[in-house]
Amino acid sequence: MSGSAGVGVGPGAPAAPAGRVGPPRSGAGSLPAVLRSRLVGARRRWRQSLRLRVVATTMLLGLVVVTVLGSVLHAQIAGGLERSRVQTSQYEALSLTAQAQAQWDASRATSAEELTRAARDIMEKFLAAPGPDPSRYVVMTRSGGNDSDVAIGTLSSVSSVGIDAVSEQLRERVAASPGRQQSQLTEVRIGDRDVPSVIVGSVVDLPNTVGPYDLYFIYPMEQEVATMDLIGNAFLVAGVILTLLVGAVAWVVTRQVVTPVRRAGEVAQRLSAGRLNERMPARGEDDLAVLATSFNNMADSLQSQIRQLEGLSAVQQRFVSDVSHELRTPLTTIRMAVDVIHDSREDFQAPVARSAELLAGELDRFEALLADLLEISRFDAGAAALDLEPVDLRGTVEKVVAAARPLADRRGSTIVVHAPEEAAEAEIDERRVERILRNLVVNAVEHGEGRPVDVHVAVGEDAVGVVVEDHGVGLRPGEAANVFTRFWRADPARARTTGGTGLGLSISLEDARLHNGWLQAWGEPGEGSRFRLTLPRHAGESLHASPLPLSPADAT
Repeated sequence: MSGSAGVGVGPGAPAAPAGRVGPPRSGAGSLPAVLRSRLVGARRRWRQSLRLRVVATTMLLGLVVVTVLGSVLHAQIAGGLERSRVQTSQYEALSLTAQAQAQWDASRATSAEELTRAARDIMEKFLAAPGPDPSRYVVMTRSGGNDSDVAIGTLSSVSSVGIDAVSEQLRERVAASPGRQQSQLTEVRIGDRDVPSVIVGSVVDLPNTVGPYDLYFIYPMEQEVATMDLIGNAFLVAGVILTLLVGAVAWVVTRQVVTPVRRAGEVAQRLSAGRLNERMPARGEDDLAVLATSFNNMADSLQSQIRQLEGLSAVQQRFVSDVSHELRTPLTTIRMAVDVIHDSREDFQAPVARSAELLAGELDRFEALLADLLEISRFDAGAAALDLEPVDLRGTVEKVVAAARPLADRRGSTIVVHAPEEAAEAEIDERRVERILRNLVVNAVEHGEGRPVDVHVAVGEDAVGVVVEDHGVGLRPGEAANVFTRFWRADPARARTTGGTGLGLSISLEDARLHNGWLQAWGEPGEGSRFRLTLPRHAGESLHASPLPLSPADAT
């Protein structure tokens, strides 16, 4: 931070938790593991495939529509068949009742035996349906209000269907209105199954004061049930086929839309990878062709601007490098002259002697700025390299702290090192790591407002870490992203008392990245700040966690 401790996380990799504890995994071949793996794969496929989501949603909605439409049509057809069957049964029962009444009017039977025989003849010849599978069943029984002395028993066209098939409610309705035909839709037990049936009840008068008798015609709706089963199966097959066809149509339509979009995503990925000559094929004049043309125009514009920026960046880097190198020769001459003047300052008058001291101090700052600019130009040009060797980080920290103690004494701060007893060894470029720590410690002293500065060193299984903590001004919210920006200062109005160049933390971040390490910052206004440097113990390895927490909340 060019002279300021601050809040924020540097552009390095985000901090990862020190460890992770999870449930033990099942064996690779166990059924739960296989099901879990397939479920995770299906969920990933669902999230990643727009075509799958569109086709599945379309098929689901199509299935809902087909189900609702089929249910409505099925109900309407069933209701129509039921009404037609009831009406037909009523007409037929009315005609049969009239025939039976005519036969009874012509009958001369008087005794119970003759009446029974006549009733059987009428039922077999006129009322019962012919064939092994009759379309109707007939039951004849004495009416409820008949108190004649001559009576015949209950008769039925088949023995399996008797008076118990007729509900008491229907019998009461027939008895209450003998001159009107009564009907009821119910289920009748025929053989070993219950069959929906229409029962029509009416009354006939037997001769010779025998009195009224009830006739019940039972019409089983087996044919209608079979028809509805056939229609239901046809609806089911048609619904499945229609749903599949809707899915196929959705797949074809989605493919026409998704394929160009997917191609655009692939081209965008290749563009982001630096292949700026990639373009989308544009055919036709539809919306997708307009999208492809607009995408290609955007890519052309980006390519032109990127190349222009690359050229400007190269010119800028070359300018900084050339100017920095060209300034070294006159700077050497100026340094020699300033040293001579500075060594002779005691022979000058007080104002001139003070000017010589100021000139020497500003020249020191200028030399530091020039060195930092040269280092930045090396990073920009990709020419920075590491000189790796195994180093105990505790010794490096001690050297940095010893060099910063005079500054800390002047500012009224104390520097306390918290290091482990075991060696914190890692393969690093000690010069660059020492420069990082020097920037962090000096910044902490400068902005610690005379309070203690703590330096924590820790070693983990695959990483070493150093945290430099002060208890000074900290950073305000929103300043975290600027901590490692070149020439940025937390408070531009503050004077630099130690000659900072504004490039210290920027160079430190580049040095940390060169090691595959992290340089991160945290802070709160009035509570101070913490800067954490995390480096892999072995060169070339990647970091997964840091042995030290970044913030006090993480520490607790």
